[in-house]
Amino acid sequence: MSDHPYRSLPDGAYWRRAVAGRGPAIDPLGGGFLTLGREEKVATAGSCFAQHIARYLKRSGFAFLVTETAHPIVPADAAERHGYGLFSARYGNIYTARQLLQLFDRAYGAFAPAEDVWDAAEGGGRVVDPFRPTIEPRGYASEAELRADRAHHLAKVREMFEALDIFVFTLGLTEGWESTDDGAVFPVCPGVSGGRFDPARHRFRNFRVAEVTADMAAFVARLRGVNPGARIILTVSPVPLVATASGNHVLAATTYSKSVLRAAAQEIAEDHDGVFYFPSYEMITGAPAAARYFAEDLRNVTEEGVAHVMSVFLRHAAGIDLPAPAAAPASETPDATLAAAREWVQVMCDEALLDPEGE
Repeated sequence: MSDHPYRSLPDGAYWRRAVAGRGPAIDPLGGGFLTLGREEKVATAGSCFAQHIARYLKRSGFAFLVTETAHPIVPADAAERHGYGLFSARYGNIYTARQLLQLFDRAYGAFAPAEDVWDAAEGGGRVVDPFRPTIEPRGYASEAELRADRAHHLAKVREMFEALDIFVFTLGLTEGWESTDDGAVFPVCPGVSGGRFDPARHRFRNFRVAEVTADMAAFVARLRGVNPGARIILTVSPVPLVATASGNHVLAATTYSKSVLRAAAQEIAEDHDGVFYFPSYEMITGAPAAARYFAEDLRNVTEEGVAHVMSVFLRHAAGIDLPAPAAAPASETPDATLAAAREWVQVMCDEALLDPEGE
């Protein structure tokens, strides 16, 4: 039999050897991933799923970088409701690459969106920040209060970008809404959580691969401009879209969105030194998991799924093996055991406001 390149590939290159019959606890990460030291400062941003990464980093004793903190007298649960500690700074969900790029530019004074204050949904003269509309649950009492808090926030964002060693960004969506005035991209559609939708001022965008890749390449260049040694880990959120404005079925729209993000992440990782792709998306949504890692709504990721993802991450990045989840007591009924396996951890997700339960 003649020789050919496929005769000498590692087992991970073959579906039969690496995937078939392996079950959900699969490790699809190849070689060449970064090494994470316990003293290295790790910052996180992105969609809802990124909050799980932050939670596990803190739990495992790593230096999770938080530059924007609540006052020490504020109880932890109240601080979390106001967006403290969910990410490295209080920016809330950053779903698109364009949002991330614009956050950097706003933090360094290179972009000042024209539409920078929204009336709060509850009225009463209160206002919200269009670029983090749920960060203050009741909004701000005045524009002056909002602007002062925003200035403090952006200063802490600058501090984060300049201090971090590793930046973990979870790409979440390709769909978004932008201002027709200057292209400012909002985390949610105007009118959903403050503001008023105006078809003359707001337009729908569904970013393509080339656009996402260009935005991420520009972000990498800007970050390296203020922090030359920064390393970046890109992931794609496995959480499906809550709703789509594309005109397509939400399942097809989700497949498009995640495909674009996955392709863009691969291109950026291949084209830039010090940028790595971590396959959390594949571990949760891939055929071996067979939807095991989704809650009954087929959208939220269970704690079992998050634990699998983070065990693979920490094994490769830090040489740490997380303990296996505790076995269910023998007295538990099968239904109770299944329910325990399907538990999922609530995270702050602005996108969920597009289809609130009970409506």
